[in-house]
Amino acid sequence: MLYYFFEYLYKDLNISGTGVFRFITFRAGLAIVLSLLISIVFGKRIIQILRRRQIGESVRDLGLAGQKEKEGTPTMGGIIIVLAIVIPCLLVARLDNVYVILMLISTLWMAGIGYIDDYIKVVKKDKDGLKGIFKIIGQVGLGLIVSITMLVRDDVTIRMTPEEAELGGYKVVRTVMVEDPHVAGKMVEMVNAKAAITNVPFFKNNQLDYGSLLDFFDMNSQVLLWIVFIVAVVFIITAVSNAANLTDGIDGLATGVSATIGAVLAVFAYLSGNSIFADYLNIFYIPNSSELVIFSACFIGACTGFLWHNSFPARVFMGDTGSLTLGGIIAALAIVLRKELLLPVLCGIFVIENLSVIIQRYYFKYTKKKYGEGRRIFLMAPIHHHFQKQGYHEAKIVTRFWIVSIILAVMTILTLKIR
Repeated sequence: MLYYFFEYLYKDLNISGTGVFRFITFRAGLAIVLSLLISIVFGKRIIQILRRRQIGESVRDLGLAGQKEKEGTPTMGGIIIVLAIVIPCLLVARLDNVYVILMLISTLWMAGIGYIDDYIKVVKKDKDGLKGIFKIIGQVGLGLIVSITMLVRDDVTIRMTPEEAELGGYKVVRTVMVEDPHVAGKMVEMVNAKAAITNVPFFKNNQLDYGSLLDFFDMNSQVLLWIVFIVAVVFIITAVSNAANLTDGIDGLATGVSATIGAVLAVFAYLSGNSIFADYLNIFYIPNSSELVIFSACFIGACTGFLWHNSFPARVFMGDTGSLTLGGIIAALAIVLRKELLLPVLCGIFVIENLSVIIQRYYFKYTKKKYGEGRRIFLMAPIHHHFQKQGYHEAKIVTRFWIVSIILAVMTILTLKIR
């Protein structure tokens, strides 16, 4: 909203200094500040309301050190994260941008699912919460929204040469004349085309066309391409949101890791939205995607501000309202930036947490069937509880997981130059 106000001041009234609002970097900085203020200042007020209404966490005794002391700590604090993302984004970002609209829908959609789950658990006192099938339906629903939007909307495109568009059989939405980045003053013809393709890390060609998966089976069909792309997007969103939910088990873990991931996605958004950097790094230039830097800034500020309250000892838990939302945002943001294949590296902490649960469960079933009694690989899953059982303080576990997430973030950024 503020963008259009300052645009009016700059263009129509010619007021000096108001043009600064047109710069992505300025608005991103403002977005972080606003998100931090909302999550820290107003977050305190929301925590008080949650405490007054006795919306507290009920803790199941798992034999972990300091666990019972958390009983009654306000939960559903994900509301703070959602408000700290949505409000600054509405104020600072361009609201006619398809990517911003899609990310706002993703945020509110996943927050709604998480809120219903928390409400059933905390207010209705049903410890099982929202049935798993309904969570899956909600995640599939978001996957359908994201994937179909990317397939249908003509303002979701990738810039390429006319020859590349013709070779790939992609629909050309717009032809543009741009300055050749290699020859100053020379103009070349480029096209904005619709294509179900993504960047691939570590490989020289650096591209994957989802249609090539069909070519492998000798099936070239536009309908099948849609199905493959939609299934891939649904799987990624479901997997990442559930993995983030599993990671939210000790104070500050999911929030801190998500902030680091958000920072890397902000870098990708800036590079993908800048034709010069995109050409230099041999990644897709995605027209209008630079506005996602603003959304990413809101995300980083919201996560960092929530840590003010959620770091050990936590004064509030995010609940599924927060954890499902964080995972859904990360997945959707990576997909629209065509960087979803980097998620296993970037979200390595989420992957490890998720795998520890899967390995523990199936190994237990396997040994029970083979030996008559179930055996465990980890003392407890997810893996952060394994380290708690070993006697590590949860603050130390969280700090070390943050360090690992930073290392993974650096590795992810390095893939831009490793071919």
